[in-house]
Amino acid sequence: MTGYGKAEAQLAGGKLTVEIRSLNGKSADINVKTPLLPKEKDIPVRKKLAERLQRGTIDFFLSFEASGADAVRPLNTEAVKAYYTQILSLRRELPGFTAPGDEDNSELLASILRLPDIVDAKRADAITDEDWPAVEKAIDEALDHLVAFRSQEGAVLYKDVTGRVRTILDLYDEIETLEVERIETVKARLLKNLEDLQQKPDPARFEQELIFYLEKYDINEEKVRLRQHCRYFMETIDGEPYPGKKLGFIIQEMGREINTTGSKANHAGIQKLVVRMKDELEKIREQSMNIL
Repeated sequence: MTGYGKAEAQLAGGKLTVEIRSLNGKSADINVKTPLLPKEKDIPVRKKLAERLQRGTIDFFLSFEASGADAVRPLNTEAVKAYYTQILSLRRELPGFTAPGDEDNSELLASILRLPDIVDAKRADAITDEDWPAVEKAIDEALDHLVAFRSQEGAVLYKDVTGRVRTILDLYDEIETLEVERIETVKARLLKNLEDLQQKPDPARFEQELIFYLEKYDINEEKVRLRQHCRYFMETIDGEPYPGKKLGFIIQEMGREINTTGSKANHAGIQKLVVRMKDELEKIREQSMNIL
């Protein structure tokens, strides 16, 4: 969901710059951070941003750079004169102050020019109805650039998360190779415990009890479900235009099967592989937050 787009529109009074930024977010949280956008255009612009970008914290900026005669705003000379007259009058009335001489006029004038309403209220950066087609075209161009930015990042994310899903499947293949060893290890440990107790079990009954014991630690169902979840993850990311939220649910289910495998492992080697699988899944989870 991260992206940035920028475009410019040449208006009668100068250059208008459109900037759109997008960060991760569960929904389309749109912030219009400009006083230049006409009020009647606010809702249509928000709708356009939501339709094109779908999700994310989206910031929309407009900035204007006046050119030519419009770059200099005219002074409100009547306001300057009024401020000047009032200040002189006030200074004459206040005890301890005298009216300024010629040497003070420049300083007084500089102070007045920083007061409100000195620059004429007419704005060269106001967007008119005649300007709007050019402005809307610039907004569309900025959106195109942002979407292209997202697409480039998306290709990198796709390669990363799908590679990690394949790594999880490879790690589970390694777990399968350790299952026979795990059974033999459990069997040997139980026999040793019986020897320590100086007991000689019936071989047939021992095998039967061993089977019941190992059934509690059987991970075949987890193996089947995890592979199904991984397959569903790949189908979703390949087949849906905006798979981000659904991928989050699939990742939760993948984590459930990996955790259950770890709780049933009863084998140091399998536990190590489970830890690596959890690490890969957590990285997938982090990356999935940036997938639409």
